Amino acid sequence: MSLETASQKGGKDPEKVIVQDVEDVYRPDVDTSGIDERKLMRRIDWHVVPWLAVLYLLNFLDRGNIGNAKLYHMTDDLHITDKQYLIALTVFFFPYSLFEPPSNLALKKLRPSLWLSFIMLVWGIAMTLHGVVTNYAGLIGLRFLLGLAEAGLYPGIVFYLSCWYKRNELGTRVGVFFSSATIAGAFSGLLAAAIENMDGVGGKPGWAWIFILEGLATVICAIASFFILSDFPDTAKFLNDTERVWVVRRLQADMKFSAGGEKFKMKYVWQSLADWKTWLAMGIYMGFDGPLFAFSLFTPTIINQLGFQATAANLLSVPVYAWACIMTVVIGFLGDRVKTRAWINLGLFGSGLIGYIILICSTNPSLSYFAVYLAASSIYPTIRIAWVSSNVEGSYKRSAVLGMAIGWGNLNGAVTSNVYRAVDKPWYRLGHGIVLAYIAIGWICSLSFYIHLRRENAAKERGDRDEVIDGVENKRAREENGHFESVEAARTEKGDHWSGFRYSL
Repeated sequence: MSLETASQKGGKDPEKVIVQDVEDVYRPDVDTSGIDERKLMRRIDWHVVPWLAVLYLLNFLDRGNIGNAKLYHMTDDLHITDKQYLIALTVFFFPYSLFEPPSNLALKKLRPSLWLSFIMLVWGIAMTLHGVVTNYAGLIGLRFLLGLAEAGLYPGIVFYLSCWYKRNELGTRVGVFFSSATIAGAFSGLLAAAIENMDGVGGKPGWAWIFILEGLATVICAIASFFILSDFPDTAKFLNDTERVWVVRRLQADMKFSAGGEKFKMKYVWQSLADWKTWLAMGIYMGFDGPLFAFSLFTPTIINQLGFQATAANLLSVPVYAWACIMTVVIGFLGDRVKTRAWINLGLFGSGLIGYIILICSTNPSLSYFAVYLAASSIYPTIRIAWVSSNVEGSYKRSAVLGMAIGWGNLNGAVTSNVYRAVDKPWYRLGHGIVLAYIAIGWICSLSFYIHLRRENAAKERGDRDEVIDGVENKRAREENGHFESVEAARTEKGDHWSGFRYSL
């Protein structure tokens, strides 16, 4: 692996060549020439991705099943009003959003198999207790606990995957793992319709059994996760020593220089706060996370109000989520292949704008049902996650940026969980209009993100970001860009701001 300054990579200034010393290679004493890349990556995929998909399926299932339970008279049995129901949905999002950044730092500080299993156990217990709650106060308390425990899984998995895969591989893996959210959406409708048949068993209504059975399944998987989940590449037990070294070197060659390990420093948090990419990423996540929660919580209700009964509405949501699953995997794969995620992202937000404009204007149930498919096509594909993650270097900084961006996006779920009011049925134009505004914000922030990344890459190509390196003659190097004893020191200190780092467009 050779390292060069930005201008040398463009082939414009031969005086600026900087070749990496052998000492800069991670554990240079280990020979990895016998590694079969395709075979090893396939083994890593099987060890890392499938179980994460199972965990996120349970996460999304447990978060959104209250929407299915509502159709089976949960609010009537608990004697709560529509406003109180919306408050119960809202309470979930405050701990869910605020706990995400510290949870990601805890994940890095501890280890995935321990932290993710622990928070999963807590939310599984909270979900099970939803089935025995008897009043509004109990529901509020459990929704708060559920939000607190579920907070760490989604940003934790995204960060965890970014520690295993190269930037041009991340989209496909994130797409596969996130497709489980769409499967959960489809499965929740089928599962709710089936479990409701237990109405009266043990003296409990059908909606209570939805919570109890799904919560117990989560508890069982949480215990299993402690033994199934692998940790980071440099410590993974399913790899031998040579394979671990090969994976780390491979990531470092893809400009993930912290792959070999990094000690926590508070400055990484401050760097993420001072980085313009963090704030635009928050706008991008806001643009699809707010609509995501509105969609997942209210799709059965929206379809129900188009003239379909409760069970039919749950079942009609199944093909919508099946379509979203297909789109999520296809877009993730496409993003990794074409390596221009910006235009795909803008196109996705564009389809969402069209879908919600139709939902606002339409008074035809069939046309509105079609528009729901367009909305799903926009909201669920997760190319934005891979795009943001691949443009932040430094494992702690990346965990902080993802935590803040995803946390802010999820905090907006507190808004969108209140936009579909009973007084606005059956067409819910106010709710659709607010979701439309969110998607427009995502589109604008995505375009701004792309423009800024492109400008920064151009500045690095010109040599405007070159650092002063001891022993290296570089006429374009500037003291304000930093003074370092070696290229290794510069790239470690500056992360994605290093002059040799290229942003992925």
